[in-house]
Amino acid sequence: MTLSALPLQDAILQTLTYSDIFDYPLTAPEIHRYLIGIPTNLETIRETLTNVQTTRQIAQTGEYFTLPGRECLHEIRARRADHSARLWPQALHYGRRLAGFPFVRMVAITGTLAVNNVEHSADVDYFIVTHPGRLWLCRALIIGLVRVAARAGIVLCPNFFLSENALALPDRSLYIAREMTQMIPVAGLEMYQRLRQANRWVLDYLPNADGPPPVKIPPTPANPPSKRALETILATAPGTALERWEMNRKIRKFTAQAPPSNEIRFSAERCQGHFDGYGKRTLEAFEARVGGRRAQVEMRNSDELGNL
Repeated sequence: MTLSALPLQDAILQTLTYSDIFDYPLTAPEIHRYLIGIPTNLETIRETLTNVQTTRQIAQTGEYFTLPGRECLHEIRARRADHSARLWPQALHYGRRLAGFPFVRMVAITGTLAVNNVEHSADVDYFIVTHPGRLWLCRALIIGLVRVAARAGIVLCPNFFLSENALALPDRSLYIAREMTQMIPVAGLEMYQRLRQANRWVLDYLPNADGPPPVKIPPTPANPPSKRALETILATAPGTALERWEMNRKIRKFTAQAPPSNEIRFSAERCQGHFDGYGKRTLEAFEARVGGRRAQVEMRNSDELGNL
């Protein structure tokens, strides 16, 4: 997507269109936070929503706004919110356990759970920032907890590891901006703030989404004293050798599964294994829907001119 100066009404419609891909209606405050491309305030959003409704370009059911014909989404959101509420205690429990692992500096919940939009038996996605030079060793230790949780029927997906000396993401898109602004830090708030500061470009896409979402989850420290001893042991020459061995074997394995792309990157400072290409497919669907709506508007305007 190429950002340009959008009228506020069009920005609202694009924001609803993006969320519609996920069958996710938005409240006015959510439209404000995730509004594409335009810095504004909530009061202006509410006024514009009232005006746009008169043109029948959006629909409202209770507190939720959708595209026309998608009013049923409020029922889907309610059902998914119920599933999410049952999953959150487990997600927080394991997230805080992850924070206690050696070399973990931040843990954040991402994906559908971050916006309470999960279906039954969903997994829990985590974004993890690690100490430099120990990303792969840290990941190997965490996979042990993933397997323990799996025996209890909980699917943990720590699918994005980033070293704290490589916080600036080179891949910039609306999808990544939305994921970044939706993530909920559960440990390491200071590191989360550093991550957001290193990626200020996100505000070019979503200028009203500064800071974490307004969710009442007090983050826990990501570096408790209890893990310092193990870090000291592993911050040695044998630990460095283990890190190199684990990194090399995993990178060989993962790159054999799929070629590198914007969603699949493996290095000493990054382990991003989004093999399903979901971000690319989401952006393609968004562009197609925006293009389709634009074509409909142009056709309608042409018909109106022809009737003059």
